[in-house]
Amino acid sequence: MDMIQEGDENSKCSVVGLAIKGNKKSKYVVQWALDKFVNEGVISFKLIHVRAVIKGVPTPMGDVLPLSQVRNDVATSFKREIEWQTNHMLLPFKSLCEHRKVHVDVVVIESDEVATAVAEEVAKNSINKLVLGASSPGLFKSKHKGMSAKISVCIPRFCTVYAVSKGKLSIRPSDMEIDGSIIDDTSETSFSSSSSSNYTSTNLTDSSSVASSAALHSSSLPTRQIKALSTINHTFLSTSSSLNEINHYRGQSLDLGRKHVASSSSRNSDIDHIASQASSCGSISDNESWIYDQNSAKYVPQVTKLPSPNREENFNLELEKLRIELRHAQGMHAVAQSENIDASQKLNELNKRRVEESMKMKEIIAKEEMAKELANQEREKYEAAARETEYLKQCAGREAAERRESEMKATHAAKEKEKLEDALSGSTPQYRMFTWEEIVSATSSFSEDLMIGKGAYGMVYKCALHHTTVAVKVLHSNGNHKSKQFQQELEILSRICHPNLLLLLGACPDHGCLVYEYMENGNLEDKLFQKNSTTSIPWFERFRIAWEIASALSFLHSSKPQPIIHRDLKPANILLGRNLVSKIGDIGLSTILNSDDLSTMYKDTAPVGTLCYIDPEYQRSGLISPKSDVYAFGLVVLQLLTAKPAMALTDMVETAIDNGNLADILDPKAGSWPLQETLDIARLALSCAELRRKDRPDLKDHVLPMLERLKEVADGAAHSASIVNLKSRPPNHFICPILQDVMDDPCVAADGYTYDRNAIEKWLEENGKSPMTNMALPHKNLIPNYTLLSAILEWKS
Repeated sequence: MDMIQEGDENSKCSVVGLAIKGNKKSKYVVQWALDKFVNEGVISFKLIHVRAVIKGVPTPMGDVLPLSQVRNDVATSFKREIEWQTNHMLLPFKSLCEHRKVHVDVVVIESDEVATAVAEEVAKNSINKLVLGASSPGLFKSKHKGMSAKISVCIPRFCTVYAVSKGKLSIRPSDMEIDGSIIDDTSETSFSSSSSSNYTSTNLTDSSSVASSAALHSSSLPTRQIKALSTINHTFLSTSSSLNEINHYRGQSLDLGRKHVASSSSRNSDIDHIASQASSCGSISDNESWIYDQNSAKYVPQVTKLPSPNREENFNLELEKLRIELRHAQGMHAVAQSENIDASQKLNELNKRRVEESMKMKEIIAKEEMAKELANQEREKYEAAARETEYLKQCAGREAAERRESEMKATHAAKEKEKLEDALSGSTPQYRMFTWEEIVSATSSFSEDLMIGKGAYGMVYKCALHHTTVAVKVLHSNGNHKSKQFQQELEILSRICHPNLLLLLGACPDHGCLVYEYMENGNLEDKLFQKNSTTSIPWFERFRIAWEIASALSFLHSSKPQPIIHRDLKPANILLGRNLVSKIGDIGLSTILNSDDLSTMYKDTAPVGTLCYIDPEYQRSGLISPKSDVYAFGLVVLQLLTAKPAMALTDMVETAIDNGNLADILDPKAGSWPLQETLDIARLALSCAELRRKDRPDLKDHVLPMLERLKEVADGAAHSASIVNLKSRPPNHFICPILQDVMDDPCVAADGYTYDRNAIEKWLEENGKSPMTNMALPHKNLIPNYTLLSAILEWKS
């Protein structure tokens, strides 16, 4: 609801207030108010709109969500929309006022109690004229219960309410209009007197005025003076004594009046005037009397009849009352003067104190500004110190990290040095000693089911020793277990260690047994020629294997204090681990040079090794050198590229390169070969397989750098392939621990693990222990795992 308000009449310009509902009728109410009050000189209006409190936000479904259940931005947007609608609704009324060239203010009140809000606004701004619209005439009758009637009931009584309805006007006047005057503390109270038939009492003209005046000015000195003058007048008019007696008593009263005037303010000077007029009372005829005229502020003669015979007692009583009143008026005047002086002193003290407080406030403000400036400076210093501290912490952290890294490197170097010294000293063996009984038990008395390899010097079995899967190499019983090859391999592997050399875990020297780490993917020859192998090696893995073999050979050739030559490098002696990590094994035929010079050659009258991999110069002259391993390495690399036998392989590859058809002889099972990199590694392999030793490249200075560059290309391709494989690889919890394959019917056993139903049932037929924990199962019941089955089916789809 909108509202136009008018300020009180003491303001310099009047303001008219108008309460409307914002409908079509409101336009006529505003127009009526403008036509009426603008013509009366009012040029200021105020519009105030009362709208309901926003408690919720409506939804498209017609519901209302509380503000506490919606986001802050939604609530804010809805409130802005309501404010815009309100301003848009008020715009026509504001335009009407501006068109009439009057000042208009708009106030919007948010409240659910419209009548109370309007009443509070009227009381707050002391509005004495309020115009509102009504649904029907006769608004101020008790039977009307509408919003306009509620507003008129709540409006304070000092405000005049105008109700406009269907061209008719209803007015509820204010209390001031009913009383006929507005009471003001600074104005004198009007009064009038009249004599009764016996002249024994005085009455005021308006009893309601007297009551209100007495309530507001019970202690006012001018009121008491006027009462005293009235008493004097009626006393002299009612006198019945002789003229001499009247003059006698009149003189006494005038003396008292003059004494009072001498000590009172100038306002009491009227007493002398009244007394002087009363002194001429002796010349007045018996049919005249005096009354006080309010308009002319003086006494005028009035013809009246003299009172009945003298009443001296009454006269003396009235005179005594007059004296008492005059004394009281004098005392009240003195009290008023004293209070006025005290008030003036207090006012001066308050002004002085106000000035002092103002000076103190200015000093406080100045000190506050100075404190703020100092606080800003301190904050800037603190922030700078904090930044410096943070920088120092970072520097200290980096230094501490570098120091720890240096300490770790130093510790690692010390440990490596200690290991190397121990290995060089040969004081303690670097392998674990196993008993013959342990080996026989682990291999189930050398069962053929556990045999994984067979060589010229013995058999290789897969078994578990001390909870570790190992490969046990057992020499033939008819051979000498303390042969030179056994001792050579045991001595070399016990004192060297490289990631690409087969790790020796232990041995049983008394029976010629060597215990190696188990390599899951067998040897390179079986992988290349698909012997007992279901998967092929990708080209990038073959590039990496070539680099690993070269690094292992370089490590053997650089061994201290004496270089080591393998002499039997071939794909069958290169073993592959779980992730196709290659390791060189079977170094029983290795030779330890007596000099650390790699150019030194060793004379061996009985060449050993495998045909096609033996160095041609070694076959012809019997001289062995590190370049002999380089020749075998070249052939192994060519086999990695082509997966073909070593016989006449160099001529085949060289011819293919010359004819430009190298891709035709590459192994197609390795994938899409990168032609340029493949050509580079093929030429490197051919240079390693040169017939003359001096034409072969140096392994450390030429072969390894090129292979490292090609390995980087292979690592990038391997990373891309691993991402693809990872997406197609089943999750680990889909794999049965027994079958090592995706489960078809997952079931939970008593040990809490999930197995494929067929696999665990077969297991439980023969065993009563858990396949995972090796502990006895409390029962053999199986619980279907439908959740995992659903996930497996979704993955398969």
